Amino acid sequence: MPRGVRVADELLQSGAFGRLWLCGAELGQGLFGLGALGLVAGAFLGLVHGGVVASRPWSGLRDRVSGRDGLLLRPVHAATGAPDGPPFRAGISVFDVMTGLHSAIGILSALHHRDLTGEGQHVETNLLSTALSALVNQTSAYVAGGVVPHRMGNAHLSLFPYEPLQTGDGELIVVAGNDGQFRKLAAVIGRPELADDPRFDTVGKRNDNREQLRPLLLEALSTKSALDWFGILTEAGLPCGPINTVAGGVRLAEDLGLEPVVEVGEGDHAVPTVRHPIRLSRTPASYRLAPPALDEHGADVRAWLSAPREDDRG
Repeated sequence: MPRGVRVADELLQSGAFGRLWLCGAELGQGLFGLGALGLVAGAFLGLVHGGVVASRPWSGLRDRVSGRDGLLLRPVHAATGAPDGPPFRAGISVFDVMTGLHSAIGILSALHHRDLTGEGQHVETNLLSTALSALVNQTSAYVAGGVVPHRMGNAHLSLFPYEPLQTGDGELIVVAGNDGQFRKLAAVIGRPELADDPRFDTVGKRNDNREQLRPLLLEALSTKSALDWFGILTEAGLPCGPINTVAGGVRLAEDLGLEPVVEVGEGDHAVPTVRHPIRLSRTPASYRLAPPALDEHGADVRAWLSAPREDDRG
């Protein structure tokens, strides 16, 4: 058995179905046999490993998974776009990123179990399962109530207001997620009577009667600029936010003291990148190594694989 398998904590696969299983067979061990060595084997797949789907010649490409999960997995097809327009692609590969995050969570859980018991295991994630999970209330509405989601533009499925609304000079995202927040919003915009209007006095009624409520909110919001309303609503403790460009988002993070940009690496090799969003008080993220060039550390890795090690699991 290759030493890399014996000494590694994780063996990761991203790609076509079955290759990791074939690797396990060639090593004379099934994946669960490798798990007995304390190895955590992770597979990140386009669809799933087993069953009928795995036997079909489908790749994990986002465009292909999309039609089968209802999302145009570049992504969120059936739920993204204007109600009377074509579906839109999200600006980033959402499900690829989320599948990676789910994979990391699963691997950390498996490593914790390995630390407690000495047993490794197989961890599998796939784009399709991630997509269905990531749609949260959209998928739940169908599973629990048979409601098939449709495109609603920037509107929320079950809450209003919870979307960008036009002010005197531009749009501002305005949120009233419960009756208390809506009462406060109505008072702040100078329309306190809306909170007691029988058409709008509960979350469900506001959702059902959003087309009647929206013009009333727009009329009130048109009296001030988006920046003015942002300050007023924030001061009142109401969720709201400007619609930023990426540059504007970075500037906002800087204004809030989040220090979003860090230098990775040293000297001529240093490059700017986005700070890791997780901040640990005792073991903060390290930014001392820049992204490597092709095979920059290849010799070191090969030397590590060929050298004997006292805690070698073999």
